[in-house]
Amino acid sequence: MEIKEIISKKILSEAKGYLDVGFTHSLNPYSGCAFSCRYCYVREMPIQKFREVPWGEWLDIKINAAANFRKEMIKLRKKEAPVNIFMSSATDPYQPIERKTRITREILGEMLENPPDFLQIQTRSPLITRDIDLLKQLKEKCNLLVSITIETDREDIKQIFSPYAPGTKLRLKALKEVHDAGVSTQASISPVLPFTKDFPKALEGIVDHIWIDTLSIGDGSFGNRSRRLGMPALYKEHDLSKWYQDDLHVRVKKYFNKYFPSKMIRVSKEEAFPR
Repeated sequence: MEIKEIISKKILSEAKGYLDVGFTHSLNPYSGCAFSCRYCYVREMPIQKFREVPWGEWLDIKINAAANFRKEMIKLRKKEAPVNIFMSSATDPYQPIERKTRITREILGEMLENPPDFLQIQTRSPLITRDIDLLKQLKEKCNLLVSITIETDREDIKQIFSPYAPGTKLRLKALKEVHDAGVSTQASISPVLPFTKDFPKALEGIVDHIWIDTLSIGDGSFGNRSRRLGMPALYKEHDLSKWYQDDLHVRVKKYFNKYFPSKMIRVSKEEAFPR
């Protein structure tokens, strides 16, 4: 892994594209991601396209991220406009190196002093439970949603698509811990990967929201990035092609509606973040 400490000019970026559904800014504490999921659309973005080192084998640590956040938030508050943050859109804020660097934890500490109006933390790492103490404080200061990616309940499927990511059972356990702490939680089925008929039952009582996304609607390019990454061929190789359909989000939402009320379930191409 090629690791660098960098001084970033800014930490908040204007929300565009698929984030333009109520979010005003994205926040990425790192550039690069050690989880290196095979379907990750960031592989097809400029941040990776102009790198010689493959995705998953490099990482930039934004060591001044918390200080930047404080300065940028103070300026934004002078404009008296809402600040709704998605953390993170092109990395995982709780990837393994966060245990040592604590960049994300430092940012959360700054948010206690300069809270946004809405914050969604998007991760696939159980490490987020380390910061439950800060999350409990932060939820009193802003609208907070902790969203943990759980694409499937099948470990064999996870191993095909994201072998370096934390196990599904560990993520479910983390969702429960955060939910039990009184923090609003979301299971992000993003992208939908093949799952068992009992998948919804694994989420009962530990989530307030369910987010459904697929490779066809969630890669920011109408499925084109996913195709360039070879996802159709990967599905075919493992005899999973029936799960690579343009209407998959419709069918999955209908199935989950058997277990959860419609107001709990959102589809990425249709709706914004939970209110």
